[in-house]
Formats: sequence, C-alpha cells, structure tokens
Amino acid sequence: MKIGDRDFRSIWAEGDAVAIIDQTRLPHALEIVHLTNLDEAARAIAGMWVRGAPLIGATAAYGMALALAADASDDALARAYDTLHATRPTAINLRWALDAVRGRIGKLTPGDRAAAAWAFAGEICDDDVATNRRIGEAGLALIEAIARRKRPGEPVNVLTHCNAGWLATVDWGTATAPIYLAHDSGIPVHVYVDETRPRNQGAGLTAWELGNHGVPHTLVVDNVGGHLMQHGMVDICIVGTDRTTARGDVCNKIGTYLKALAARDNGVPFYAALPSSTIDWTVRDGIAEIPIEERGGEEVSHVAGMSDRGVIERVRIAPETTPVANYAFDVTPARLVTGLITERGVCEASEVGLAGLFPEHARLRA
Repeated sequence: MKIGDRDFRSIWAEGDAVAIIDQTRLPHALEIVHLTNLDEAARAIAGMWVRGAPLIGATAAYGMALALAADASDDALARAYDTLHATRPTAINLRWALDAVRGRIGKLTPGDRAAAAWAFAGEICDDDVATNRRIGEAGLALIEAIARRKRPGEPVNVLTHCNAGWLATVDWGTATAPIYLAHDSGIPVHVYVDETRPRNQGAGLTAWELGNHGVPHTLVVDNVGGHLMQHGMVDICIVGTDRTTARGDVCNKIGTYLKALAARDNGVPFYAALPSSTIDWTVRDGIAEIPIEERGGEEVSHVAGMSDRGVIERVRIAPETTPVANYAFDVTPARLVTGLITERGVCEASEVGLAGLFPEHARLRA
C-alpha cells in the first residue's frame, strides 16, 4: 500500500536486518526500525512496534532467522522459539509461524539453517500478501452486492474495529482488503473508524491508512457504533481476528463482542476477515479455551498524542490510586458472526462452514 507516493509493506528485509514501521509512533511520525537480532525482534512484538496477528507471525519468522544467523545449534533454535512464543499469548499466527519455521529447518544441518530460515520468512511474507489479496476479492463481492442495492453514488458504509489493515499484515490487510479493492474499483465506500481504546489503533492506524489511500472515512468514539446501526448508517461490519476457533468463534480486539451484539440487534451483517493461519483448529470453545492477554494498566490510565505545541506527549487521565484492568481481547461467539471471509471464500461461522472451505483440516480432526 502507499504512504504518500511510495509503496510500502509493513516489514521487509534490508541486507542482514529486518525493517519494520514502529507503529507506536504513528500517526504522528513515520519511523523505520531495523531489527538485527532475536532480542530486538522479541521486543518489537511485545512492545507492539508491530502488531496484528499476521504481522506478528511474519516478524516472529524473521526473528527465528536472525537468531539462527548468530547461533544455529539445536539449543539456540529452541531458545529462539521459546523467547518469541512468550511475547504475545493470544494471536495464533505467532505459534503458527514459529512451528512452520521450526518444521522447515529443524532437520537441516546447522550450517544450512540460517539461510533457509531467512528465505522461508520471506516466503511467509509474500504468501501473506497474496492471501490478503484473495481475502479482499472474497469480501469485495459482499460490498458489491450492497452497492447494487444503493442509489447511484450512494456509498456503502462499513464499520471497522481496531486496525485490521495493511499495518496489521504484510500488505493489504484483512478487514480493509475488501474496502481498498472496492475503492480502487470505483465503488463509493465510506468507513466508520472507531477509535479502539485503549491503544487507539483505529484513530492512530486505520484512519492514517485510509487517509493515505484516499478512502473516505469518519472517526467515531468506540461506543457510537450501536447508535449508527440503530439509525441505518452502517451497511456492514468487517473486523479482523487474532484467533478463530474450529467452530467459528472470533477472538479480536476488546470491544468486538459489543459491536457484534449491536449488529445482531439491528440486522447489520457482521463479518470477520482472516487468513487460514489465524484459525486454531485445536480449539473449539473460544470463551473457555483462548488465553486473553492482560496488558499493563498504563495503557488505560494514560493516553498519548501530539500536543498543540507539536510534541508527542503521554498524559494521565485517571487518579494515580485507581486500580486498572486491561483485557486486550474478547471472544465473539460464532452465533453472532454472519460469516468468515477467508482466502478461499466466505463461509458460515461454524464447524461445518469452515470444513467446507478447509476439508483437509476437517479430515485431520475426524
């Protein structure tokens, strides 16, 4: 996707280093960080310089390659796996990527591992771009169907939550891929971007992305979604997901469940867009089985932004003595999800629906 007149991915190789966009500095500053070793890759994931399930997986794959460039022994491989796996507990792409790299290079001789891991991390990134493009094409059909029911020139109004854009993947995004394709094909589309407290990924990232691409959008506070739906101002909700169960439960940024409830109450279709690497085929009950990350309370008690003096500052908004809970994700039961948009098409959010698109996993579970 574009930043100004330049094409960007969210992660890319530069010599012996891995370049990323420090997303904690957006939208006020575009800063490129170069990761050169395992600890830096782990810090980038844990500190949310990179975030979004697919991008976390890609960064973890490169983190394994950086670790093996320094030490390709079996002990180093195991240490790198454990270090990266401990950075974020909820997004399943992290474990998927680590397992994929370990499976690809584990049986190689130590002398061959680093180069193979580096090349494979590049493959994971390229595959993610192609996958997200196919997700976009599948979701585009949903937007086109709504557009056909509209008056000429009337936009399709999409509500998003958090950032499931190209910054959360290697390129295109998941929930945003259909939006970008619709916009690029000439379909009038407008996006309601909710701020997504506490880290404001909607305000800081999704709005920044859409603005750079020229997609019409409006920033709203998190709790306005239900009001918009009550007044017929939302045609479709499309969100991302950090882990989806084999039965179609969707784990995503905190607040997604409330959007789904409002959508169901107002007859608004609610879709989750995801690559198949985000499906955890070992989990059936998302509410009971998916670990929900609890992050530091300062994300809730403080906010960061650019002051009128042009300085990026962090300020406290709660009393110093107030206890804070910061649950980063929630689970939306499959019964509230209209469908899942994947690289193989759109399916019902159910075990049967997923099995229809991914029969190879259904056979393994049988």
